Amino acid sequence: MIAGTPILDLDDVASLEAADSGGLLRSAASAGAQVRATAAAVGEHALTRLQDLRPRSLVIVSGPGRAARAAALLVACLGDSAGLPIVPATSVPPWVGPLDAVLVAGDDAGDPRLVEAVDRALRRGAEVVVAAPDEGPMRAAAAGRAAMLPPRVPVLDHNRLLRYLAVGIAVMGAIDPGRSGPLLPDLEALSDALDAEALRDGPQHEVFHNPAKTLAARMRDHRVVLAGDTPAATTVAEHGAEVLLQAAGQISTAADLAVVVAGHTRLAEAAGGAAAPGFDPLFHDEELDGPAPVQRVRVFAVSAESDQVAVHRRLAVFGSAGGLVDADLVTVEAEAPQAGSQPIPPGRGNELEHLALLVLRLEMAAVYLHLLGRPPISTDRPAHYDGGHY
Repeated sequence: MIAGTPILDLDDVASLEAADSGGLLRSAASAGAQVRATAAAVGEHALTRLQDLRPRSLVIVSGPGRAARAAALLVACLGDSAGLPIVPATSVPPWVGPLDAVLVAGDDAGDPRLVEAVDRALRRGAEVVVAAPDEGPMRAAAAGRAAMLPPRVPVLDHNRLLRYLAVGIAVMGAIDPGRSGPLLPDLEALSDALDAEALRDGPQHEVFHNPAKTLAARMRDHRVVLAGDTPAATTVAEHGAEVLLQAAGQISTAADLAVVVAGHTRLAEAAGGAAAPGFDPLFHDEELDGPAPVQRVRVFAVSAESDQVAVHRRLAVFGSAGGLVDADLVTVEAEAPQAGSQPIPPGRGNELEHLALLVLRLEMAAVYLHLLGRPPISTDRPAHYDGGHY
């Protein structure tokens, strides 16, 4: 079934801002502010007790939601190169002791699992960092014995991944500056890059020059598959699929690019199976015959690699699907930069920084996809969010 004409025009700035009564664009665009707030907390000596600690391991205990995804992204980017093991967990392992550091991250200060993790890690003598609201049972459990990094910028739940990633970067930089330090982006520079990406993806820029709007336009009226070309990029793709569902109601899936390429024949068969009797994509002209009676599949390959030749070669297989399945490459360099903007220089923290920018772009695209089907004026607002409009 093909959806009708979008209610809103993505280039109609006034209508977009009027439809965004819940401040979804502002929440998504606040990624740079979240990272900058974490950098400010570090500058205020929030992690002083971690200096020269050199622990045996870093255990990341996370609650449900974006905290667990940020831990997975950190492990995927740094796990093989860090100077110590990074262990994602849902509770404190029995072997944790005074030689270890524990990062407890989550949205709910009353989550019994997180509160128990803080209490248990402190009783075992581990150095503990808490990235959760400083209130309720969590405040009582930490009680001045743990380093606190509470949220400072109000955003919606699905826009919190980059805050937790920034906390993980800050903690890794403090406890493993020798091995992990060169692999980590500077938080101030990362926040500036995220602000530049948010400005580039803002409603004032038309679709042709706006990567997030382009993604939303390409996703509309398609079944969406997000594919990562590395384990870290696959983690970003999985986050993108979650955000598309939560923010836009778009049903999508995420997988490793190799898995998607291997299944391209089945994707084409599934798309063709939904066609009307007698439909042949080879002889269909949308200008003469109208919209095709199928909902096509579009693969979005998420990549942070600087050399895209191999990825383009793998995506070429989708050109044989008779127009029912096609593929786009989602990368920081996929669109020409705006005048006056600077490309991300090669070197320190490149992979994490590139993936963080793609996280922001996917979150902004999800908002535009949501607004495409909305009337220009709406009165409902998301619960527990007062961050305002874009």
